Amino acid sequence: MEVDTATSANQAPVKHLLPELEIYCYLLVLLFLIDQKKYNEAKACSSASIVRLKNVNRRTVDVIASRLYFYYSYSYELAGDLAEIRGNLLALHRIATLRRDELGQETLLNLLLRNYLHYNLYDQAEKLRSKAPRFEAHSNQQFCRYLFYLGKIRTIQLEYTDAKESLLQAARKAPVAAKGFRIQCNKWAVLVRLLLGEVPERTVFMQKGMEKALKPYFELTNAVRIGDLELFRNVAEKFAATFSADGTQNLIVRLRHNVIRTGLRNISISYFRISLADVAEKLRLKSQNPVADAESLLAKAISDGAVDATLDHTNGWMVSKETGDIYSTNEPQIAFNSRIAFCLNMHNEAVRALQFPPNTHKEEGSAEKRRERQQQEQELAKHIAEEDDDDF
Repeated sequence: MEVDTATSANQAPVKHLLPELEIYCYLLVLLFLIDQKKYNEAKACSSASIVRLKNVNRRTVDVIASRLYFYYSYSYELAGDLAEIRGNLLALHRIATLRRDELGQETLLNLLLRNYLHYNLYDQAEKLRSKAPRFEAHSNQQFCRYLFYLGKIRTIQLEYTDAKESLLQAARKAPVAAKGFRIQCNKWAVLVRLLLGEVPERTVFMQKGMEKALKPYFELTNAVRIGDLELFRNVAEKFAATFSADGTQNLIVRLRHNVIRTGLRNISISYFRISLADVAEKLRLKSQNPVADAESLLAKAISDGAVDATLDHTNGWMVSKETGDIYSTNEPQIAFNSRIAFCLNMHNEAVRALQFPPNTHKEEGSAEKRRERQQQEQELAKHIAEEDDDDF
C-alpha cells in the first residue's frame, strides 16, 4: 500500500501538447498523405484538424491555420468532392472574421472563390467577393490568387478592361517560381486582350519555360490577327481539348466575332469597292446563304464603328471610305492617356508597398530630446560645480 502510494505520488502530471505544435503535426501528416496520394485518408485527417482548429483561438496559430485551410480544400479537390466543404468554408470564414484573423480571411476568401469558379458559379462568386470585408493584403501569394480570380470573374461578366488589369497585375506580382500560376494568368490575359481588339506582343509567348504551354494561344492570336476564319476554326478544333481543360472554351467562341471584324477591316482597307459575294468568299463563311450573312455582319460592324464603310444594298457591294489621318482623331490621346494611367498606377502601388520601421519618427524625436536633456543636465551640473568652487 505504501509502495503504491509512493509510486502514485511520484507520477508526473499529464502534459497536453501546445495547440501550435498539435496543429503543425496535423499539417505534416496531411502533407504526407497527399504526397502518397491517399486522398481519402487526407480528407479524414484534414476534417479532424479543422474540427480541432475551430476550438483554438490563438493568434499564434493563424499562420499555420491558413496553410491548413489551403490543404483542407486541396485534399477535397483532389478527391473530387470540393462541393462538400463549401458550407464549412463559409463557416470558417465567418469565424476568422469574428476573430479578426485577416490572414485566415484572405486564404478562405480565395478558397471560396476557387470553389465557386470550379463549378462555374460566377454570379455567386461575385456576390461573395463584393460583400466580403477588404483590408490590406498580408500575403503576396494570396493577393495574386485574388487578382487572378477577380480577373476571371470580370472576363465572364464582359468587363474586359478591368479583367485585363487584374490578370496582368497578378502575373507581374506572382513569384518567379510559380510558373504554372503565371502561365494561367498569361493564357487568360491573352484572350482578354484579343477580346478587347488588341494583339499581344510576341514576347508574351516567348517567355522562358512557357513556350510550349502558350503555343495554342499563339496560333490562336495569329488567326485573330490575320482575320482568317478558316484558320481560326482549324486552331479551335486542333486544340479543343487544351482550351476545354483550361476552361477557356467559352471565350474562344466569343473570339469568332473578333476574327470576322478583323477580316472585314482588312477587306475595307484593301478594297475601295467589293461585292458582298466576294466578302463572303474571303471570310470563308460556311452557311446556306453566305451573302446574306456577310451583309448582316458587315452592317453590324459598320454600326459599331469597327469598319469605316457604307453598304449599298441595291447593287450588293460595300464601298469603303477614304482613310483619314489618324493623328487628327482622339486615338493618340486615348493611347497616351492609358499609358500614363498605367505608369501612375504602378508608381502609386510602389509607394504603398514601401515599408518603414515602426515609430521611426518618434524614435528620432525622442533621441533628440534625450540628447538635449543630457546636455542641459551636464550644463546644470557644471554650473553647480562652478558655484560650489566660488563659495569655497
